[in-house]
Amino acid sequence: MEYCSPMTMQKLLTAFTVFLVAITIKAQTEGDQLFATDQVVTIELTFTQEGFWDSLVANYETASYMLADLDITDQTGTYSFPQIGVRLKGNSSYGHPGNKKSFKIDFNEYVSGQNYDGLKKLNFSNNFKDPTFLREKIYSDLCLSNDLPAPRTSYADVYMNGTHWGFYTVIEQIDDQFLDWNMEDDGGNMFKAGDAFDGPGGEADLVYYGADQSSYTERYEIENNEDLNDWTDLIAFIDFINNTTDAEFETGIDDRLETDQYLRSMAMDNLFSNLDAYINSARNYYIYHHEGTGRWNWIKWDCNEAFGSYQGGPMGGGLSMTELDLHYVNNSRPLLERIMEIDGMQARFDDALCYWINGDFSSAKIQEEIDRYYELIKPYVYADENKMYTDIQFENNIYEDITTGGGPGGGTIFGLMSFMEARLDFVEGALDCTAVVAIDESSAHDAFFCRPNPAGQVVWVQTIEPERITVFDLKGQQVLQAASGWVDISALPEGLYILRSDSGNTTRLSVVR
Repeated sequence: MEYCSPMTMQKLLTAFTVFLVAITIKAQTEGDQLFATDQVVTIELTFTQEGFWDSLVANYETASYMLADLDITDQTGTYSFPQIGVRLKGNSSYGHPGNKKSFKIDFNEYVSGQNYDGLKKLNFSNNFKDPTFLREKIYSDLCLSNDLPAPRTSYADVYMNGTHWGFYTVIEQIDDQFLDWNMEDDGGNMFKAGDAFDGPGGEADLVYYGADQSSYTERYEIENNEDLNDWTDLIAFIDFINNTTDAEFETGIDDRLETDQYLRSMAMDNLFSNLDAYINSARNYYIYHHEGTGRWNWIKWDCNEAFGSYQGGPMGGGLSMTELDLHYVNNSRPLLERIMEIDGMQARFDDALCYWINGDFSSAKIQEEIDRYYELIKPYVYADENKMYTDIQFENNIYEDITTGGGPGGGTIFGLMSFMEARLDFVEGALDCTAVVAIDESSAHDAFFCRPNPAGQVVWVQTIEPERITVFDLKGQQVLQAASGWVDISALPEGLYILRSDSGNTTRLSVVR
């Protein structure tokens, strides 16, 4: 047996410790310090300028940043950031009465490389038109737990120059870091849908307006690769959407779009009547052209008016948000219109609807989310003297509709649970999903999962004991059986699948190429 000196042993232990730390760091995603824990962080902004608020308001139209110092207190401690940028943001939310406006901070605006747990920018939403302070948070959670690209969210209590400014929802920035963490690719073009608040003519509707790039610059904003400023790929995608036959569209769309992801995203917007989105207003989304796959990825954004709160939808035509047609799409939304018009594509959309109906689109799931956050946020909501609604409206709107006065954010606002109950009553009679395999979340076990997920060729299926796994498509058809462990999925078409073990546990798998 060879002798190992104390010095050699110390070096080995040090190397092993560094290795373990490296693994731990790699396993974490930047921003987890803020977003991975249910918490309310404290944000303290200090401006040296006299009349700082008037200056922030004056800078709103030009989206110009102002200099400030920032202290963030989270569950791990207090972190100070000198010289960060602050600006007001928002469109309809800017109509929030008083000084509680939505805003953005940029750690890099004045100090290059400055960040908070890897984050370079953060958005703070004033919860305009949401007495519950829960809509954005719940919707984001549901997106992320169902593998839909969307920003992470948290909560913050905000102070400006020592004055309590209010309670906010913190929203992750969609940028190159987001792409790295979610797509493992950030070299392709990413576009943001324009706001279209200047009336018709500015919607990010994905209608083809010719080959000239200038025809699209009022409708979309390029978010990266600005130096190249090459919109050729976006225009080619829009051309395909609008100027192909039904057969060409149906056979070619999966080569150009993460279609199942997109269908689940649209189905979610429909079921939750989130109409300040592509299906109606053609706003509040990003699309990213993945360099590795060559396909476009749909990214959700700004979902604070889910649960039927958007008042610019079809209500003017007498249609209730709780009885929104399951195939509803506003005029001139060709990507979704074509899906609804082609039988095979509409069937795939119905599968996506059933995915939600048999999964997280349930009163029980929403109640679970409410229970998770209500006690956490309640004292901060009550302490917010600048909030848009009263404490009683906060409490009541979780479970029942409320009616407020006129002006921005006024009118009838659906309660979270009252909306769910009415919408579920309508949906139950509109679509039969009984033939589609459902996931029984109560039977799921932490030791039953598959990795990686999404996967393309093989996947590791973890079970408590070795057992048989059956794979179903969303129509409930059995497509594969195998033993737990490494499973070859190379023969499965792209899409979503349900894995069920012989012991009754279920989980989801997304197959991509």
